[in-house]
Amino acid sequence: MSDYSEKFEKMRIAGKLASSTLDMLTDNIKAGISTAHIDKLGYEFIRDNGGYSAPLYYRGFEKSLCTSLNHVVCHGVPSEDRILEEGDAVNVDVTAIINDHYGDTSRMFCIGKPSVKLDNLINATYDSMMSAIKILKPGIKLGDIGHAIQSHVEEKGFSVVRDFCGHGIGTSFHESPNILHYGNKNTGMPVKTGMTFTIEPMINAGKFNVKTLNDGWTAVTKDKSLSAQFEHTVGITENGYEIFTESVKGYSKPPYNN
Repeated sequence: MSDYSEKFEKMRIAGKLASSTLDMLTDNIKAGISTAHIDKLGYEFIRDNGGYSAPLYYRGFEKSLCTSLNHVVCHGVPSEDRILEEGDAVNVDVTAIINDHYGDTSRMFCIGKPSVKLDNLINATYDSMMSAIKILKPGIKLGDIGHAIQSHVEEKGFSVVRDFCGHGIGTSFHESPNILHYGNKNTGMPVKTGMTFTIEPMINAGKFNVKTLNDGWTAVTKDKSLSAQFEHTVGITENGYEIFTESVKGYSKPPYNN
């Protein structure tokens, strides 16, 4: 038995709770509901399944998950006043704690049929995350992860946000190392067996520059271009990787055909 097997088992449970929360929300996210309602549903699902919502009261954050719409890059704050409308795209970011371990994941949701540009952005974002995950194994460098993402999305004409990154995760919400979503091959620290971290690229249709609004949380694109994000929590095995936050229902990216 590997010396990280117990940790990985707990990460699987936490990751499954987080991804199952998104699976449940997939059946409920539609035009006419508020982002606060999404937050309420997520909070109750995690609570009813024996967990806690990590964002709640984290550094003063007052909601249980993040809802980032359209040109919001990340950390969007759920609100009774923001009602989902046809044409919206929303990223829902869930982090669940159970047995003192964290599972962190996010997906994009489209309200109605997305524009061609939005659809291309969402596909490029998801595919960039998966292209980085697929190269994971002991011995690669952190820069290889960033390079895989950056090269994929820039070839499509999009840009990688620099201000936020993935992170180590386990018994704390945010641990070292930082996982940059841009970079050069064969740079940075080597990936080691037993490491657990998130890969969560934020990709903009326009330039990569962002700014944070006056609430201290909501990050938006400076040029008001669309932004998209996906996130998985992963672990490094002897020969490769394990994704802890894969959908139980097989959901990956929109359309989810629910």
